[in-house]
Amino acid sequence: MRETDRSGRPGLARPRPERGTPPAGVPVPRPRRALHPGAWWLWALALGTAATRTTNPLLLALLITVSGYVVAVRRPHTPWARSYGAFVKLAAAVLVLRLAFAIVLGSPIPGTHILFTLPEVPLPDWAQGIRLGGRVTAEGLAFALYDALRLAALLICVGAANALASPSRLLKSLPGALYELGVAVVVALTFAPHLIADVRRLRAARRLRGRPDKGVRGLVQVGLPVLEGALERSVSLAAAMDARGYGRTAEVPTAVRRTTAALTLGGLLGVCAGTYGLLTAAAGSYGLPVLLAGLASALAGLRLGGRRSMRTRYRPDPWDARAWLVSASGAAVAALLILAGSLDPGSLDPGVVPLEPPTLPLWPAAAVLLGLLPAFVTPALEAARDPRKEPTP
Repeated sequence: MRETDRSGRPGLARPRPERGTPPAGVPVPRPRRALHPGAWWLWALALGTAATRTTNPLLLALLITVSGYVVAVRRPHTPWARSYGAFVKLAAAVLVLRLAFAIVLGSPIPGTHILFTLPEVPLPDWAQGIRLGGRVTAEGLAFALYDALRLAALLICVGAANALASPSRLLKSLPGALYELGVAVVVALTFAPHLIADVRRLRAARRLRGRPDKGVRGLVQVGLPVLEGALERSVSLAAAMDARGYGRTAEVPTAVRRTTAALTLGGLLGVCAGTYGLLTAAAGSYGLPVLLAGLASALAGLRLGGRRSMRTRYRPDPWDARAWLVSASGAAVAALLILAGSLDPGSLDPGVVPLEPPTLPLWPAAAVLLGLLPAFVTPALEAARDPRKEPTP
């Protein structure tokens, strides 16, 4: 292609800059890389650990609020990020089912505040200890609510990690010895987000065609295409894994394999024994040293086991200062709540007999607020731009 310049002489056409690119000479800002996915999982699991240490509904509600706020401001625009709503609905279903069981099957907590009485069904002698119906007390419902809210908070924290961390990048960051196990876990974790995306897409298509998408009929007509898509996706995944040499291992000496197995098995046994020692008062003196020795042995075994992996990593995710801050914020929440449970267990586990309203302990609540740190130290994700809304030159 040729064009004429201002003097009328022919010349080569100048390449036009693409739409949206800065002019020549202007420095292009380098995009900030996303946070390491392992940091998100450590942060979320630490919040879940803190949730298991308390039954105070106010602290549990604060933990749910903290995790929900971080997800709201740092959730990426990806299919797996939409699974957070499914985890919230699952937590609500667990809460409702636990209360329903407490109403129908009764509660072992004695109570004096009777709310209502259901018709009691007589059971045979071999079913002693189980009852259907009877009195429903406020103490029993409060105990069931506290217990169910703890499990709901744990589910929501896991959902936050699933929405914030990329499964493929998490798989890439795993050690070589855990690669096969990591593939299975990542496939299992990505099943729910893909399933939710397929259901939404099919329901939207049925609504556009004027067909019902709710009820039993809509469920059947949407479920069959979803099942077909899941089978096609699994076949494509198996073909891709086979083409990329999944499962191939390198030859290592017999002594190295035996040493790896001994270190890994001994490390896992040490972790179990050390955890048991930390949870029991009688073995509290040796619990922490055994746990640390088990972790060191397991890490050494994983390091040696990585020699069998023949894969390489393309552009590995760095573990930078932001990842340390995010992980440390979650670990601080868990450690401070464990410390609060040992110093003042009554504030973290309010009693229901006698029935009293729970109170919010100040410094454990302030410790939970440390979990908000990822909302301020991690980069804000840009919204997906619509190419139809690009400014015209």
